[in-house]
Amino acid sequence: MREVRCAQYTPEWWDARRGLPTASKFDKIVTSTGEPSKQRLGYLYQCAAARISGVYEDTYTSLAMQRGIELEEEARRVYAMEREVAVDEVGFCLADGERWGASPDGLIGEDGVLEIKCPEGRAAVEYLLKGKLPTAYIQQCQGQLLVTERQFCDFVSYYPGLPMLIVRTEPDTAFLCKLKAALVEFCDKLDSICAKIKGGS
Repeated sequence: MREVRCAQYTPEWWDARRGLPTASKFDKIVTSTGEPSKQRLGYLYQCAAARISGVYEDTYTSLAMQRGIELEEEARRVYAMEREVAVDEVGFCLADGERWGASPDGLIGEDGVLEIKCPEGRAAVEYLLKGKLPTAYIQQCQGQLLVTERQFCDFVSYYPGLPMLIVRTEPDTAFLCKLKAALVEFCDKLDSICAKIKGGS
């Protein structure tokens, strides 16, 4: 793994991930069970467009996203105090081979990664009642483990005034095998498409 040292959501961060499949979008490549996603082709074309044109279309930040960004630092501090650990912020992590990457919300010691979500109240309550990693984030959390080769990912759901939910996820070997194979296939096709559009140059 190679770390790109920069603050997230800065121009340097967008440049580091442009045209690469990233863990936050791995759900567009595989489902939570590791099967091919129906969104794969559209995401493939999106990555190709970004790589060739240099234009990244995902720079829009909604009000909900902005709220999450603003609360993330607070959530990271609360998590660090509750678990009595140091959390290092990181910009972008590139997997070996640098064909895909991830942007964890923190690195925990030598073995862990942190993924923080600051959902709306109704979702936060639902997550607390279920007490497990939401299905929607399986690909992202497992993907971060694939990229970083670390031993656990702590998923955090934070909503001020509610208890913090912390769910520890460890590598799912069977799922990661499917995810890695899908990523290799995805990236091979991405390289081929980009070469074809650029005329093989």
